[in-house]
Amino acid sequence: MPGDGHESEHGPVPVRGPEPGAGAGSGRGAPSSGGAESGRGRSSRTGGRGRRRPSWARALRPSGLNRAPGAVPAARQAGPYLTPAQAFDALYAYCAPALVRQAYLLTGRRDLAHESVERAFQRAWDHWPEVARDPDPAGWVRAAAHDWALSPWHRFRRRYRHPEPPPPDDHDRALLDALLSLPPPYRRTLVLYDGVGLDLPDTAAETEASTRAAAGRLLYARAVLAERLPEPAGPRELHDRLAELASSGRTRAAEPAAVRVGGERRARLWTRTAAAVTVVLIGSTAMTLHTAPTHYVPPVPPGETVRGVPPRAAPGPLSDDQRELRDRLREALLDGPERLTPEAR
Repeated sequence: MPGDGHESEHGPVPVRGPEPGAGAGSGRGAPSSGGAESGRGRSSRTGGRGRRRPSWARALRPSGLNRAPGAVPAARQAGPYLTPAQAFDALYAYCAPALVRQAYLLTGRRDLAHESVERAFQRAWDHWPEVARDPDPAGWVRAAAHDWALSPWHRFRRRYRHPEPPPPDDHDRALLDALLSLPPPYRRTLVLYDGVGLDLPDTAAETEASTRAAAGRLLYARAVLAERLPEPAGPRELHDRLAELASSGRTRAAEPAAVRVGGERRARLWTRTAAAVTVVLIGSTAMTLHTAPTHYVPPVPPGETVRGVPPRAAPGPLSDDQRELRDRLREALLDGPERLTPEAR
């Protein structure tokens, strides 16, 4: 469609994605009857402040207006059947640049944005049969990249303890500070709806919230940005300013082959680690079974000294009366009348 996008090294990139309810390319919502011309309309070629934006970064979403939802272009010079590596490379070339810019808006860190995209695609390569059958593989990878970017564990990593240099432009710096002041769910909702162009049900599904909750988060995020930004920005201007902020700085993603190799190397490392831990557990269990006692042996209490007991006296010689009594007892028990004998009945 002429005038709706431009050609880049990864195919046509739209100036503006479909509006909410117009099929955001996620494959989870039905397109509305308004089409791409309804809703907030297309963005102009200049930013919200009249500056011309780079042509390769006019939108945050990787799908064009003339593509079906969830469609990914096939690899160049490929036959009728794509190998898994060719399909992965096509998906990576199609989505990675836009995902890096989205992750930067979520985190404010270029290194973390590139890491999030690489980890998401490495996970997609590990689960490629599942991703290949998914109706929206781009949405699958986008959700994984956003989850990694917003993980709370990054605050404990040494490389992310110090903030990165802010954008040189004052307006971009104010917008980034306002974005980072939002809670992560609100920030993600704003980027998906006003930046990527998903409709509200798809945004709610991707952020694991109800549609009503997603709408509340979006309204709150817009109110915070309108309060903190020096100049007002409507939905169209906000989309342009998000795209302009995301396009500032280094956004080039790594090569897909390097991502695939890194994912395979990481999978082999985790497999070997799991195997080593399993061997250690089996060995320790076998050693425990071999050395453990087979029955219970009660412990012997330690000896104690008892005071106040008279010493044991040895028996002395018998007196005459004692000897006489002994003799009489012996005789009486053998054949005396006192002896009890069983009677036959």
